[in-house]
Amino acid sequence: VEEAMEKSKVPLLEPAWPPADIDRRSSAGGDEGEEEGLGRRLVEENRKLWVVAGPSICTRFSTFGLTIISQAFIGHIGPTELAAYALVSTVLMRFSIDVLMGMASALETLCGQSYGAKQYHMLGIYLQRSWIILFACAVAMLSIYLFTSPLLVFLGQDPAICSVAGTIALWYIPIMLSSVCSYTLQMYLQAQSKNAIITYLAFLNLGIHLLLSWLATARFDLGLAGVMGSNIIAVWIPVFGQLVFVFFGGCPQTWTGFSSAAFADLGAVFKLSMSSGVMLCLEMWYNTILVLLTGNMKNAQIALDALSIW
Repeated sequence: VEEAMEKSKVPLLEPAWPPADIDRRSSAGGDEGEEEGLGRRLVEENRKLWVVAGPSICTRFSTFGLTIISQAFIGHIGPTELAAYALVSTVLMRFSIDVLMGMASALETLCGQSYGAKQYHMLGIYLQRSWIILFACAVAMLSIYLFTSPLLVFLGQDPAICSVAGTIALWYIPIMLSSVCSYTLQMYLQAQSKNAIITYLAFLNLGIHLLLSWLATARFDLGLAGVMGSNIIAVWIPVFGQLVFVFFGGCPQTWTGFSSAAFADLGAVFKLSMSSGVMLCLEMWYNTILVLLTGNMKNAQIALDALSIW
């Protein structure tokens, strides 16, 4: 009986590998599974990162491309016009755009917090508050565009270049005002991961500006007015496209129409916007100072032309 009991304890099938080998194989399989899981997570995180960062890159590329295209076609008009354009776009436009962009970055914080807290209705209210604050700041900065020529002469720039710069500055007023809606709408849409519309419109306005600038200068010989008019059309196309998307059902949770609540607590939003604007401007205005110093050189026209290309 005892012998029979001992035989019953013997396994019917011997394992193919020793117990230690089984442990090693199971450990290796676990490591491979962990590596595959880590790889999948890295791919997924990378995809999510590009969903957010991709439209921002396309928008910056489009904005920079508009300036380069305008600069290239204005360079065919004359050296004085190119120097004046470099002065206005680098000094005046960068000054105002950096202020508006910095203040609009506060909306990104507010919209992100509200969307994370599922207070979706607040995104539309914050958007309207930012429109009010940024539009007021844009109106306050109009004086530097209206009096560009005497301002630049006072800063020691060449009078001939300043005269043309005054004309270009007037064309830049609609472009500056478009930034009020453009930057705020981008922050509002990105907080909801509605990035595709931003990307499509960014490339659309770049192509339209290239086509219209070529027609205005090469075909119809409209000169400076043609290039700047094309620029105005190009910058407003994304604004109108994003407004149509928001107003007509693109953001049903966060946009419920205009509200009187947008006029409440403007002071707190203004303080946050100003602090954000100051931080960005301190980083970006170094190039503006460089251009102003270049304009005080003896051959200011050649120096500014070269700096604009650089």
